[in-house]
Amino acid sequence: MSDPIIMIPARMASTRLPGKMMADIGGIPMIVHVWRRATLAGIGPVMVATDSQIIKSAVENCGGLAVLTRADHQSGSDRIAEALELVDPNGCHDVVVNVQGDLPTIEPETIATCLMPLSDSAVDIATLGALITRAEERVDPNVVKIVGSEIAQNCLRALYFTRATAPWGEGNLYHHIGLYAYRRRALERFVGLKPSKLEQREKLEQLRALEAGMRIDAVIVDTVPLGVDGPHDLDRARVLMHGVKY
Repeated sequence: MSDPIIMIPARMASTRLPGKMMADIGGIPMIVHVWRRATLAGIGPVMVATDSQIIKSAVENCGGLAVLTRADHQSGSDRIAEALELVDPNGCHDVVVNVQGDLPTIEPETIATCLMPLSDSAVDIATLGALITRAEERVDPNVVKIVGSEIAQNCLRALYFTRATAPWGEGNLYHHIGLYAYRRRALERFVGLKPSKLEQREKLEQLRALEAGMRIDAVIVDTVPLGVDGPHDLDRARVLMHGVKY
């Protein structure tokens, strides 16, 4: 690992909150908040990959970099893979960090932490998790759980991801945070694979990588960033980020 790049996939279409990437939070579009936080992580250049000229212009007007991609991508991974080929066809960046564009409260340090597992050459993809502390989240299918083996302090080797309450029995459960650091060759392989049966059943893209034999390790961090999926989440983000300064 020598030269990471952060890619933020961002599309205008959203079923529950149309145009959410441009949602106003303290006078700033949400995608710009995410871009600024990713920049503050200090691990490499930051690029927004989008299907929208509106999003591209918003980022560029704030001094950021953005690239237009096709509108028909089925996932953020597909979108960043196209963007990477557009902006880095010679393969200078060997690690790609995928930061979701709807995480306006994510801490820059959390983004940087995601790179840690890639110090082990056997790891293909790195991600994040957090200890589940609220009882209702243990049974909530919207809270994706990591099932894994502890390989170091605060680091798991992922064996499975599920919406079910797992693993069974006494012990900790871990909430998966959907931020990924891919080795470039791993991203290229991943987007070339067909969706797997478990991926389609659980509706969890990362299972495609596990079923293909790819290794995913997860760093356990202290907090889960707020993901803005609907109007209630947007209201929470506005409260949490009131008066935020960069």
